[in-house]
Amino acid sequence: MNLKPIRNETDLHNAFGRMEELWGAHPGTARADELEVLAILIEKYEDQHYPIGPSDPIEAIKFRMDQQGLSMRDLEPFIGSSGRVSEVLNAKRSLSLAMIKRLHVGMNIPYESLLG
Repeated sequence: MNLKPIRNETDLHNAFGRMEELWGAHPGTARADELEVLAILIEKYEDQHYPIGPSDPIEAIKFRMDQQGLSMRDLEPFIGSSGRVSEVLNAKRSLSLAMIKRLHVGMNIPYESLLG
């Protein structure tokens, strides 16, 4: 096992290549340990160089609607009247804390996504 920090794209490419070679290693072996350490190094590099910002709350709601085949009318118990649902989905009105809680509980949308 010859591990080193990932400092650039070439190192990252090489780390992915080595990871592919190690894929499927049996747990508890040196190869599996190397695979685990490589995964941590890759994750650290990607977090630093390719950060993922917070999700947009409206996109999170629309994504869940699409997943569950819901219409705007189906959001009324969580957001309010059809006019209010339209305003929220068109970013003309912000989500209130009460709406966020109802969307989290009723539609199982993570708070982190709704508070973005």
